[in-house]
Amino acid sequence: MNRLLLLNGPNINLLGKREKEVYGKFTLHDIEIEVADLAQKHGHELDCFQSNHEGELIDRLHQANGKYTGIVFNPAAYTHTSIALRDAIMAIDTPVIEVHISNVHKREAFRHKSMLASACYGQVVGFGLKSYRLAALAFLESK
Repeated sequence: MNRLLLLNGPNINLLGKREKEVYGKFTLHDIEIEVADLAQKHGHELDCFQSNHEGELIDRLHQANGKYTGIVFNPAAYTHTSIALRDAIMAIDTPVIEVHISNVHKREAFRHKSMLASACYGQVVGFGLKSYRLAALAFLESK
C-alpha cells in the first residue's frame, strides 16, 4: 500500500486565477505534479481528486479507507462548515492531514475554526504549495 491520496475541495481548481495575493500563482496541476514527484521519490504513487461538491469528497474519503498510506486533504471552505466531512474522516482508518495554502489563523475570524482538525492526524497551514509537500512528507517519512 504505497499510495497517497491528494484530495482538494471547492475552488482549488481555480488556483492561479483567483486571489493570487492570498493563494499564489501556482495551479492545482502544479501541486499535483509537485506532490506526485515527491511521492515517487519515496516509492509511492499519488492519486488526485478535486471536487466542488461535498458529497463527492465524502465518497472519496469512504472509498480511500484502507487503500492509502495517508490522505493529504485541502477541504478549502468546507473546513469551517462541514460536520459531514469531519464524520467521514472519523469513520475511516486511513489518516488524514488537513492542508491549507494560506495561514487561516491570520485571516478572517470565521476561518480560524476548523471543523475537521480534531478528526485529522495533523494540520499544515500557511506555507503555500509547500504545505502539501510537508503533509506528504509526514506520511512518506513516517516509515
